[in-house]
Amino acid sequence: MNPSELRSTLALAGIFGLRMLGLFLLLPVFSIHARGLPGGEQALWVGLTLGIFNIVQACFHIPLGRLSDRIGRKPVVLWGLSLFIAGALISAAKDDLLWIAIGRGVMGAGAISAAVSAWVADLTREQVRTRAMALVGGSIALSFALSLVIAAPIYRVINLSGMFIVLAVFGVIAMFVTYYVLPSSHPEVQVQQASLKEVFFRPELMRLNVGVFVLNATQVAMFLVVPRLLVQAGLPLSSHWGIYLPVVLLSFVFMAPLLIFGEKKQQLRTTMLIAIVLLLIAEFLFTHSTSITSIAIALLVYFVGFNLLEALQPSLVSRFAKESKGTALGVYNTTQSIGLFAGAAVGGYLMDSHGDLSVFVTGAVLLGCWLIIAWSMGEMPAKATESKDVAA
Repeated sequence: MNPSELRSTLALAGIFGLRMLGLFLLLPVFSIHARGLPGGEQALWVGLTLGIFNIVQACFHIPLGRLSDRIGRKPVVLWGLSLFIAGALISAAKDDLLWIAIGRGVMGAGAISAAVSAWVADLTREQVRTRAMALVGGSIALSFALSLVIAAPIYRVINLSGMFIVLAVFGVIAMFVTYYVLPSSHPEVQVQQASLKEVFFRPELMRLNVGVFVLNATQVAMFLVVPRLLVQAGLPLSSHWGIYLPVVLLSFVFMAPLLIFGEKKQQLRTTMLIAIVLLLIAEFLFTHSTSITSIAIALLVYFVGFNLLEALQPSLVSRFAKESKGTALGVYNTTQSIGLFAGAAVGGYLMDSHGDLSVFVTGAVLLGCWLIIAWSMGEMPAKATESKDVAA
């Protein structure tokens, strides 16, 4: 990537990562905090308070993504970040489940994932776009791992309300970066945009949407069980970050050569299939993992495949979508949010009714179906042979 592309990608990855902290940072501590709140003894209300972020996001990904195609990425991202800040402040104002849920819902309404991903595509050449998407996808994995490390210490010092204030400050910083650091990216008004129906039913995009649904549903379901496996193997919950953080960081080291191979040799389809196979292998390893070491190996294999797909799929969506990147990525991110919700719901049901291992077996079946669907893909979109101008 040239300096302009790298600067823009890092800025957008930072914005994406800070916003994802709003989703992840509460996970390790919220259920404990909620016990002292009215209604906190009911797991349903605690779960809805956490999950409303994703549910509301799913409703706004497509409208805001499509709007970013029409009026540009910057105003949509600034609007979304302002809602993120407002929601964080609402959640911080009262230590009450209802108000926290309202605040989380407002935060989710600022659904800028599609606009950010489309902005990355606008500001990078196709030759380097997958690497740029890898940086953005990496910010998600790092946000998840970082939240496991810092959530408990921060909570002990400033409590839950203080954590929401910190998120609001992060949102202000992200708005500053958006306004002053990132160049404007205007929609391609000279090209007729595709209709929502056309984008939704485009076969290449439908394959990728099925993929992101399976990817995120199996991820959430898997992480309902993995903490239990680690505890059963003798690792207390407070020490789990010592496994997650090194595994996530090491996974980037192993995924980089595969990503470079896919881009330089124009073998993105092959790389994508390898990533799905890695997820399948990880599900199999989990069914036979009883020690901390074997669980860590399974997690490493999983995150190599997961991070590859987090980079490859949005890049391919932007190529297939052409002039309607924001709309297509809105549909993609909506499917992702539905996958996160479905994974949590179905994973919990399977654990209660059929046991922990059934989650991995079901995940393997879904991944096998995805592999069959992905195998039928044709050649990836040809890369541009000429460098496209990007804003400095």
